[in-house]
Amino acid sequence: MSAKIVHTGEELRARTRTGKRVVVMTMGALHDGHATLVRTARERAGADGEVVVTVFVNPLQFGAGEDLDRYPRTLEADVKIAGQAGADLVFAPSVDEVYPGGQPQVRMAAGPMGERLEGASRPGHFDGMLTVVAKLLHLTRADVALFGQKDAQQLALVRRMVRDLNFDVDIEAVPTARESDGLALSSRNRYLSPAERRTALELSRALFAGRDRHAAQEALRARAAESPTPRARARALDALGEARAAADAHAVASPGGPAAVLAAARQVLDEAARLGPPVELDYLALVDPADFTDVRDGFEGEAVLAVAARVGTTRLIDNLPLTFGGHL
Repeated sequence: MSAKIVHTGEELRARTRTGKRVVVMTMGALHDGHATLVRTARERAGADGEVVVTVFVNPLQFGAGEDLDRYPRTLEADVKIAGQAGADLVFAPSVDEVYPGGQPQVRMAAGPMGERLEGASRPGHFDGMLTVVAKLLHLTRADVALFGQKDAQQLALVRRMVRDLNFDVDIEAVPTARESDGLALSSRNRYLSPAERRTALELSRALFAGRDRHAAQEALRARAAESPTPRARARALDALGEARAAADAHAVASPGGPAAVLAAARQVLDEAARLGPPVELDYLALVDPADFTDVRDGFEGEAVLAVAARVGTTRLIDNLPLTFGGHL
């Protein structure tokens, strides 16, 4: 399947529409992760709908010293990948088309959530991201827009913008696409040398360690909750073969033990900091996806275990969603 390419909002408006228009926003340099988004969009749009992939390297979300000029531009390959994954249309506007008259004086403001984690590391990034997402939603007149879970804070902010400002569009998340060894797919992975790529695997290893610690705690709590007496509860913990967790009264007493989850992930990253080349950690956090504030012991519900680090000159991010259960 081949995708048609258009460059202006006028061309988009001229298209006849029947079913839903499902949009996937990218900055190009498409990879299998983007293709997963497009395939999901194709399923969501159905036979009568239309899938539009936007390709636009947004200058507003690159800060001083970041890789705007270095960012790969591979439009011909992008159109091919998008079409093969099921896109009907690639919208690849120029900077002048998106920002006529130069950079906009009126922009979106991400607010307090946009100042945390990625926002603290990249001031102004989320203001620029939300500004271009708002413009592309208007230009494409999307019914549905899909975003990858890998950019969890971006996803949360887009959802907040759409809700707070009454955008008439559904925002849906698609799980992170990974290589077979666990590395999250990213356009920036191409910058990694073979040695750096091996080190980069420590980010997903750290997240998986946190996830596994969380799963063990949840199993402990569920098993212990079935035992009516303290002595029976202790036997249940021992029978599960998790002596370390059984000894961790703080973790067992709290729903899922956020501190213990973070400790398990941090242990992997501390060891990775001694590799050659090393992981240079920016942040490791366990946050509430509603506002990206840290979750504390006693928290129940959905959370995101997020990490950002630099390997060589390449900055990488990754995350995993976790669900914290009820009390013992």
